[in-house]
Amino acid sequence: MKYDFKHLQAAHCENGVTTNLLRTIGVDKITEPLAFGIGSGLFFVYLPFLKINNGPAIAFRTMPGLIFKRTCNALDIPIIRKKFSSKASAEKYLMECLLAGQPVGCQVGVYYLSYFPKQYRFHFNAHNLIVYGKEGDNYLISDPVMENETTLSSYELERVRFAKGALAPKGQIYYPQAGKIITDLQMRKSIESGIKRNVNHMIRIPGGFAGVKGIAFTGKRIKQWRNKLGEQKAGLYLAQLVRMQEEIGTGGGGFRFIYAAFLQQSYNYYSNDTLLEVSKTFTKAGDMWRSAAVQAAGIYKGRIGTQADYDIMGDYLIEIAEVEKKAFQTLSKMNWKL
Repeated sequence: MKYDFKHLQAAHCENGVTTNLLRTIGVDKITEPLAFGIGSGLFFVYLPFLKINNGPAIAFRTMPGLIFKRTCNALDIPIIRKKFSSKASAEKYLMECLLAGQPVGCQVGVYYLSYFPKQYRFHFNAHNLIVYGKEGDNYLISDPVMENETTLSSYELERVRFAKGALAPKGQIYYPQAGKIITDLQMRKSIESGIKRNVNHMIRIPGGFAGVKGIAFTGKRIKQWRNKLGEQKAGLYLAQLVRMQEEIGTGGGGFRFIYAAFLQQSYNYYSNDTLLEVSKTFTKAGDMWRSAAVQAAGIYKGRIGTQADYDIMGDYLIEIAEVEKKAFQTLSKMNWKL
């Protein structure tokens, strides 16, 4: 049982799953950057009171599942999404989909993905992949962050679909229900709504833990970590920041580069130079996030570690917050008339 599925590699799992699933129903206008931007995927939140892998919860993207949902909703494409209380019912529904020729997206845990290099396996339950067939006891897997298709045994797939802990996937399955012709007008409206939503999430969200205010808040906290937590724990917190930034689905720097590409591709639908100008700003922000990651890595690996080094790290984030704030403020004032 093998569906005629074309695997396309992507930088980020949910972007890739969204793009690949939409292509199975004939929607070929959507690229990875367009899915990310229309789905308002760019975000930041720092939750010091919530711990993941013994470090503070830090996210550089919107909640899992929202990129797929928002992109399909913007294009008026109905979707199916299901979670399961039992493993048997989850496998039964999966097989029904595959027998009907329907590839499906699945949210899974990373830790037990046997085809992942060991250094990338840790307890994180918001990874996404596509199951598109089964041969013998092996399910055929298209994981967008991998170069080629792969497989998981029935046991292995069940294990990652029902991983425990934060963001437990509970056997989650999702897919677009029907295909349709997407017009340029729909694309323009989807791009506009995606950008406006992202503007609100990054510069207008209340509280100090999220958006650009959250980035600056984190930078200020980092300056306090060495004296408040001690060098060992402070180093672990910085390692957590880098892991969430650079290893979980492209993270902070990579997401900025994808968003820059989204703005460039949006120019094909809106010939407004503001999009190209702000695209350059997000490329700059991506470079700054990567520089911050190098600084953080130097600290937690013990190459540097004075208070001045923590101050430099904190200043990186404070400066990034200001750069991204100005970029979103520019987008908020954009004239959407053609």
